[in-house]
Amino acid sequence: MPRAILCVLDSFGIGGAADADAFGDVGSDTLGHIAQHCAEGKGDRDGLRSGPLSVPNMDRLGLGAAGRLSTGEDVPGLTYSGEPEGLWGYAAEVSNGKDTPSGHWEIAGVPVRFDWGYFPETIPTFPSELISKISEKAGLNGILGDKHASGTEIIAELGDEHVKTGKPIFYTSADSVIQIAAHEKHFGLEKLYDLCEITREFADPYNIGRVIARPFLGDSADTFERTANRRDYSVLPPEPTLLDRLTADGRTVYGIGKISDIFAHQGVAKVLKGAGNDQLFDKTLEAMDLAQDGDMIFANFIDFDSLYGHRRDVPGYAAALEHFDGRLPEMISKMRDGDLLILTADHGCDPTWRGTDHTREHVPVIATGPGIAGKGIGGRKTYADIGESVADHLGIDQGPHGTSFL
Repeated sequence: MPRAILCVLDSFGIGGAADADAFGDVGSDTLGHIAQHCAEGKGDRDGLRSGPLSVPNMDRLGLGAAGRLSTGEDVPGLTYSGEPEGLWGYAAEVSNGKDTPSGHWEIAGVPVRFDWGYFPETIPTFPSELISKISEKAGLNGILGDKHASGTEIIAELGDEHVKTGKPIFYTSADSVIQIAAHEKHFGLEKLYDLCEITREFADPYNIGRVIARPFLGDSADTFERTANRRDYSVLPPEPTLLDRLTADGRTVYGIGKISDIFAHQGVAKVLKGAGNDQLFDKTLEAMDLAQDGDMIFANFIDFDSLYGHRRDVPGYAAALEHFDGRLPEMISKMRDGDLLILTADHGCDPTWRGTDHTREHVPVIATGPGIAGKGIGGRKTYADIGESVADHLGIDQGPHGTSFL
């Protein structure tokens, strides 16, 4: 029986979304703009990388062809001239948002048709009654932050005060999220998790997608660093996902990184965490050694989004893509006969775009495996086609929202 490995390069959009105007994102193109900046020398950074974007392994499988199909424009630096060796195309999102849960749930066969709740870009950003209820039940003597912020920047700004006062740092972003940062030793990791569970309870009436624990360590603003003990407290998807269907059929789903958190720990039997893309890649390889016939490995590579997309860091994003591409043969070489590997994304986060938010884009759909011949799969009308292709490959019933491209 075959296996499936589904890798989400978090935020790696390839432009071209027909409804981008509804999100203020007309013209955004994560891949295309990174490649263009690199071709113009704007992606160079001493000691990190230089020159045109170089991702020959993904390009050979069809990434450049998918980018061209999505936008109608060549992708600078992606110059593979033969017929792509993988299945290649793109998928459009039909969910109402351009956020992590919506993208992943739709990939897993369940588009999000409702609207999430968000917090205004004001200071304070959270409703006073919400914070009062959380503080009373958790026994807090107040909070810090209470605004939209970058996670690393707000820890540098308020970390010292947090350690001195014991007040947790609450902040949000353009996503439907409440993030709570606290020091693992001075505040306590379990205490932070308990606080997030309380916050999840009171966030539900506001239709907030996620509450995220953001633990950190260090002795000062210069040394504070977030740890791998992040934990997301998500609402449940509105109907059974691909993961639920596989679990019901007796299959094992391996969740790499934040996958289990995104699905509220439902449908994922084995969780392998890692700090950063390299560790997550290693954990994916580990799962490939563990997975049995009929199982699925679902991995999220978060650095593309959190470290480079949101921070509008073109050289960093380009270097991360090149590093992932350089390691991709390791994953391909571990595939067994019958295995299917799919590379995709959950939304865009164009590092050349205004602001710091995600961008509404098509995502690449690149697939390969032993015995799979290369061909175009066109533009898919929903991310759900990705999950239903996995269902098709693994021999379980199809869901109602997508169509297999196999």
